[in-house]
Amino acid sequence: MKENTVESATKRITLGSISAVYGVKGWVKIYSHTHPMENILNYRHWIIDHNGHTETVEIDQGRRHGKGLIAHIVGCDDREKARSYCNSQIVISADEMPSIDDDEIYWHQLEGLDVFSRNSAGDNILLGKVSHLMETGANDVLVIRPSKGSMDKRERLVPWLINQVVLEVNPEKGFIRVDWDPEF
Repeated sequence: MKENTVESATKRITLGSISAVYGVKGWVKIYSHTHPMENILNYRHWIIDHNGHTETVEIDQGRRHGKGLIAHIVGCDDREKARSYCNSQIVISADEMPSIDDDEIYWHQLEGLDVFSRNSAGDNILLGKVSHLMETGANDVLVIRPSKGSMDKRERLVPWLINQVVLEVNPEKGFIRVDWDPEF
């Protein structure tokens, strides 16, 4: 699953956004970061974040429509009320995420981790921190941005290939170790 984080007392995970209204009965178009995209509809209570103002809403209906999704928010029965939700982020509490196996990890757990590789002399060097991940089709890609102490100010794209490029992932200690040429 692909998502960004919003910090608060409880960690929140962004699942997608409300992009536009659909029809005249209060339905909205949804852009989902979940994989598959329909998984966003498994969460019936969303925290809608619109420019820092949050509101918890309940979804009573949702479905695939064309290449996207549409949903209906309880109590939102006209186009103008639906319009007030447009351009809002859909977030949930991290506690609501389904549990996963020990050998699995959510994308949001990778964001902010330091990424280390080795230079030609065999020394550990900091490439930067994981900003986010991208889905490319062939494989996912870590987007690594420079951070305090990183070797330079370059952004790097590193393929998420376990046991090939990604050698160790340790969220508890806050790092990922990769086999990646630092000059690339």
